[in-house]
Amino acid sequence: MAPRLPRLKRPAKKPPKPRRADPDAQLRPSAPIVPPQAVAGRALTLVVAIMSFLACLTIGMVTVIHDAANAWSNDLLREVTIQIRPAQGVDMLREIEKAISIAEARPGVGAVRALSDAQTRELLQPWLGTGLDLDTLPVPRLIQVEIEDGTRFDLTGLRVGISDGVNGASVDDHSLWTGRLASMANAVVLAGLAILALVLASMVLSVVFATRAAMAGNKDVVEVLHFVGAEDSFVAREFQRHFLLLGLKGGLAGGLSASAVFVVLGLFADGNTGFAAMEQAMVLFGGVSVGAAGYLGVLAIIFLVTILTAATSRVAVRAHLRRID
Repeated sequence: MAPRLPRLKRPAKKPPKPRRADPDAQLRPSAPIVPPQAVAGRALTLVVAIMSFLACLTIGMVTVIHDAANAWSNDLLREVTIQIRPAQGVDMLREIEKAISIAEARPGVGAVRALSDAQTRELLQPWLGTGLDLDTLPVPRLIQVEIEDGTRFDLTGLRVGISDGVNGASVDDHSLWTGRLASMANAVVLAGLAILALVLASMVLSVVFATRAAMAGNKDVVEVLHFVGAEDSFVAREFQRHFLLLGLKGGLAGGLSASAVFVVLGLFADGNTGFAAMEQAMVLFGGVSVGAAGYLGVLAIIFLVTILTAATSRVAVRAHLRRID
């Protein structure tokens, strides 16, 4: 009979590592301090969405007007105008040819063309009506000079050459209009930033009131947690997490709605809308379409709204807890 082999003992299992104790584990309630589906929370989400929508619209319209003003300024800076005033005994056609020859000889100048009689009548039609006889009216003649190379173009030299070589002629570089456009664009940007600041300030106040209402509704729970030793940061984190999600939902809703409005405006700008106001805006701004800067502004507003909502609630909770002490 074969001898029995000794039974091998299984190695003893290592005891599990003790988990790191959470100082607030015993203090954390089974239900969240701030109910996620509270009526006040839904109302505040709607308020944040509306504020975000208005802020995104403001950013979009500011970028549209700013881009349009830059386009106008660039168009004006790429062109100067020679104006020849009629005078007694002066052959207008010969003076126009002399002005064109002088302008074409200047460095940095591209195409030079004189406005025809039909184009001049079209310019004056809104003020003087149709059927104008330019021979009986002292109407100045205009010559458009396109600037091909701004680094080589000498405006002072062109002015001297035109004033010396052409009777009753002067050069207009549109500096007055470009200055007004720059001032208008700056004023619009400042007004938009002011409106944006007011909208965000209103949203911050709404979050403060909502946080105080949530604190009042959970006053007993908050005070018990505070007096039994829960740190202020723990209570503030509970509210901050709730309002962070709330601000993110509201910011996304407002930003997506504003982006949809921008897309619709861009589609209308590509075709005939049939609306007089929209067509006038297209003539004024060259198509009401929001560029990449506008959509980046929408993303920035969503991020800013989310951060402001969470930070405001945290500050409000800490201020309330300090009053309890």
